[in-house]
Amino acid sequence: MTTPQTRQPNLAKALGLKTPVYFKREDLHPFGSHKGRSIPLMIEHYTKKGWRIFAISSSGNAALAAGLYIKKYNQKNKNKLVLQIFVGEHIDEKKLSILKKITDKNIVLQKCANPKQTAFQLEKNNEAKNLRQSTDDIALLGYESLAKELSKIKNLTAIFIPTSSGTTAEGLYEGFKKLKLKLQIHIVQTTACHPMVAGFETAPSLATAIVDKVAHRKDAILKVIKNSHGAGYIINNEQIKSAIKLVTKTSKITLSANSALAVAGLIEALKKGTKINGAVVCLVTGK
Repeated sequence: MTTPQTRQPNLAKALGLKTPVYFKREDLHPFGSHKGRSIPLMIEHYTKKGWRIFAISSSGNAALAAGLYIKKYNQKNKNKLVLQIFVGEHIDEKKLSILKKITDKNIVLQKCANPKQTAFQLEKNNEAKNLRQSTDDIALLGYESLAKELSKIKNLTAIFIPTSSGTTAEGLYEGFKKLKLKLQIHIVQTTACHPMVAGFETAPSLATAIVDKVAHRKDAILKVIKNSHGAGYIINNEQIKSAIKLVTKTSKITLSANSALAVAGLIEALKKGTKINGAVVCLVTGK
């Protein structure tokens, strides 16, 4: 399921870059976001091991990918899969509305105070397989296809990734290694959640998909940044708004706050003097 990787010449010019800037449009993935790379692969893997009931706690994109994949699976198979989606009580209303549209008798949505713990308990009781990308290395394999698509960009030098659990960044790094490609991996977090990037700023963020404060993959991601000569950035709401405004003006694309983190990270990197000697990609993760 290849997604578009589109060159943004006006944005590059506005940023003062003489090298190409690309958007990798994972927001156009059939399963809704970049999570469509990993979550379906996890479900396939555990279905083969005999699981029929799944649980997921999510801020939106992972649950959407799981729901859309299971809906498609159930249309083609007699033995149906069941998905229980658990979301927080303060989930973004737009995300909640999208998730409600995919529910049916086999896909159930529930708001609760502790969605992660609820999904974890179901697996502990052997009642459902918990789809947890942040601790399951099967998820990493899903991003190999993304690395292969990106490898087609000539002289690719750097990629900026909005980062919550770090699974995407780690999976891409491993995928690029298999392809014998070396490029900078830059992760971008928010003022509300930045366990992988050192900083004291803490404030609510418009980018509500960045929620993983436990950061099980932190050690791996710090190695990825070091080995790839990348960096990590903390982005505030004003930077997010500025990035959205710039992209709307130069590219006629309206980015979500979560996806705008990649562009804001690139802007911050350039301000700090990061050298970009070839093509750069901003990962547009989802809506």
